[in-house]
Amino acid sequence: MQPAARADAYRVAFLTSHPIQYQAPLFRALAASPALDLTVMFLSRMSPAGYYDQGFGVRVAWDVPLLEGYRHEFLPGAGAADRLSFFRPIVHGLTRRLRAGRYDALCVMGYGHIGYLRAIAVAKILGLKVFLYGDSNLEGWRRSRAILALKRFALPALFRMCDGLLATATPNRDYYLHYGVAAQKIFFFPWTVDNDFFRRAAIAAHADRDRFRAGLGLDADRPVILYASKLQRHKRPGDLLEAYARLASAGGGEPRPYLLFVGDGEERPRLERRTRELGWNSIRFLGFRNQTELPAFFDLCDALVLVSEREGVATIVAEVMNAGKPVIVTRAAGLAHDLVEEGVNGYFVPVGDIEAIADRLRMIASDPERAAAMGARSLERIAQWSYAANLRGLLAALDATVVRRS
Repeated sequence: MQPAARADAYRVAFLTSHPIQYQAPLFRALAASPALDLTVMFLSRMSPAGYYDQGFGVRVAWDVPLLEGYRHEFLPGAGAADRLSFFRPIVHGLTRRLRAGRYDALCVMGYGHIGYLRAIAVAKILGLKVFLYGDSNLEGWRRSRAILALKRFALPALFRMCDGLLATATPNRDYYLHYGVAAQKIFFFPWTVDNDFFRRAAIAAHADRDRFRAGLGLDADRPVILYASKLQRHKRPGDLLEAYARLASAGGGEPRPYLLFVGDGEERPRLERRTRELGWNSIRFLGFRNQTELPAFFDLCDALVLVSEREGVATIVAEVMNAGKPVIVTRAAGLAHDLVEEGVNGYFVPVGDIEAIADRLRMIASDPERAAAMGARSLERIAQWSYAANLRGLLAALDATVVRRS
């Protein structure tokens, strides 16, 4: 149960697709504020009982609480419970719920489902303030001329219907500005992770690092390069593998660092074939790992690498920074614009630049003191990117737009 809100608390409804491991702790943090009377509405029951994740290519059942600590309800509807599309599931009952809830504002977590668009229209009719939250950016996304034309027509109209746009990172803010949103309508509401959870879990994992490393069959004196994400083509894990191959010794022997791929997806067979061609034992494919398993890998690694050509926010960057690690990323990783400072707590590399990736791997792997110092800066930076910032941003949006009831 969430704490009782003050009598003068803002009554706010969030509408999102389904219970998501990244959003649940955010909702708990917001619900804990006496300044908010929070309700979360879900379009789908997908995820609490497990579902097939298309990106990972495996069935996923998250091992962290998804529905605890905040008031929530599932909208009635029809359609497959284990998948989402623009039109499915078909939900109903939203108008009645918004009217009965006497909300001050509705926060819609995206616009990629028809239910979101209906909700915005209904909320405006009912006189609610509407805030839109998303992770869209302009980095690396290729669209057809028809799609771009549709966006140029539809998105400004959609954004005008909203009383506030909640920017999750600088590229997301730039996206709204690109489509004509006035700067004063944009409120900073960062895409955050549960810093306390990941920090505590990484500290606990550190005490057991030697046993964990031995269980993976890794020598104690060799650096560890980590990839932890879906193995999808647009994330370009093959670029990392080829960059790693350039770290081979002069005689062609395997590099001194280990390379760990944590995750699953469409690219895994191709990556494994390439690894067999190299003939090295220093590359490991460890499959999908759940939320509570990841901090042990974060603690173990010397750096995380994510060299995608396009990303929304790249949540993994924020997660690993809570373990005090440097990151090597492309500018397609949305959060990296705000969380990574070149040469201070990480490095930016151009998309597809194998030699640049290899060069940064050498710098990290050959200088453990540099890696440790950069990791310490990561920990400092991520501490400011917290749920407290989300609460401040949401309250700023509410204060700027809601006329309080007498």
